Amino acid sequence: MAGHTRPTQAEAEAAVRTLLLWAGDDPDREGLLDTPKRVVKSYRELFAGYGTDPVQLLQRSFEEVAGYDEMVVLRDIRLESHCEHHMVPIIGRAHIGYLPRGRVVGISKLARVVDAFAKRLQIQEKLTAQIANAIQDVLDPMGVAVVLEAAHQCMTTRGVHKHGVTMVTSTMLGAFRDDHATRREFLSIINGRSGTFEG
Repeated sequence: MAGHTRPTQAEAEAAVRTLLLWAGDDPDREGLLDTPKRVVKSYRELFAGYGTDPVQLLQRSFEEVAGYDEMVVLRDIRLESHCEHHMVPIIGRAHIGYLPRGRVVGISKLARVVDAFAKRLQIQEKLTAQIANAIQDVLDPMGVAVVLEAAHQCMTTRGVHKHGVTMVTSTMLGAFRDDHATRREFLSIINGRSGTFEG
């Protein structure tokens, strides 16, 4: 929020009241009395990524890997974000692979990096690149691969109302971009899964 002052809790709640009025409802009726407070509280959680530094999450890595230099893949990471154009949910999953260069990171940190970028207003293409670039920049592996699959409610619950559509984006860096066999192995691993996500 460079150059902007963060609104107070009271100002944020007043903005929600304004939207309730604009939608045609009465913010003073019993069922809506606490809605502004609840919405502001939920926004704090939904957009917590603005207060999280993804680089810091990846700083703590481990070098005692007994010479392990094969692919590390974390697949089916639950992804919850919000479209920056309509502020409605993007729900899906992320798959991350990297080829360590002597350093690995705890797998929970990879999932947290996904959340750190996803819990912001986003477009999926940018989100995919941000996750991959952060891992590449901090861990300096031989390569990074990130694939996101997600359903966008800006397309399913409004606008064209097309249900069952999944958007897939990928960012391949280093060995995953340059070596077809490495990329094929990663895609084979993530496509060999079973199960579906809820979107």
